[in-house]
Amino acid sequence: MLSRRLLRIKVLKALYAHFKAESDSLIVSEKNLLTSIDKTYELYHQMLWLVVQVADYAEKRIELGRQKHLPTPEELNPNTKFVENRVIAALRGSEALTDYLERKKLGWVNYPELIKKLYASLVESEYYAKYMASPNRSFREDCKLVESFYTFAVCESELLEEVVEEQSILWSDDIDFSAIMVLRTLSDMKASQTEVPLVAQYKSGDDEGFVRELFRKTVVNYKEYKEYIDRFTQNWDVERIAFMDNLIMASAMAELVTFPSIPVKVTLDEFIEIAKYYSTPGSSVFINGVLDKIVESLTAEGRIQKVGRGLLEE
Repeated sequence: MLSRRLLRIKVLKALYAHFKAESDSLIVSEKNLLTSIDKTYELYHQMLWLVVQVADYAEKRIELGRQKHLPTPEELNPNTKFVENRVIAALRGSEALTDYLERKKLGWVNYPELIKKLYASLVESEYYAKYMASPNRSFREDCKLVESFYTFAVCESELLEEVVEEQSILWSDDIDFSAIMVLRTLSDMKASQTEVPLVAQYKSGDDEGFVRELFRKTVVNYKEYKEYIDRFTQNWDVERIAFMDNLIMASAMAELVTFPSIPVKVTLDEFIEIAKYYSTPGSSVFINGVLDKIVESLTAEGRIQKVGRGLLEE
């Protein structure tokens, strides 16, 4: 499933777009938010299929070598360990995966240069050479090879970033998140399974409700939250406080007062961590200090109500 951190990031990006566009339609902005989340889930499936396409390309190369007028001994008796990789075979044979790709019209057929370059990156790697040289053909070893492919060849590919952004502007920042979901899927695969254990888009209905409510509460109460922020940043130059900093703090406030089952510490840690990557250098320290004061004030006012032992202090 999509992690809560990714969902928070999606909400922040939707908030940024909503306020920068000076949109009057909460419904439209919320729809765009949910579409963005749907697209990330699409990219997860698209990424899962990538290694299958690379293996298909490798198999075609083997066949072309065999069909040469004067093939070499190596071309006549190629090492087929990679193209016979059982994890890749399981992905290729997954009805759930292939049905989803067909329904969403996804795939890499229009990007042969990407497949070619990823294959070249794979075969030039030490982990591939070690895998191909090993006589072991265990499912675990097959899985380890595919995991290495995504960790190195895929995540380090600049061309993949270009292709993904060309396919959908909503995918531009989601490659790493999708790769994590792919690796989670691979780690859950077992030789005895008849179907690939695809991750769900949401862990439960609570996650979709969390996204909607966090977005709505932040938009509706932004003016009030901004007044709180201004109160505790009086000694700061307002012009130097990044707009994203204000959005991060307002979103954190919305989560603190809206979701009684989420510990205060979890909310603070998550948004401070997000600030390290999505705001200005030093913002996380600034946000941490301001949110500590806001939490103290909201707690004193009785607006932060947590259920469950230790949730307030954790």
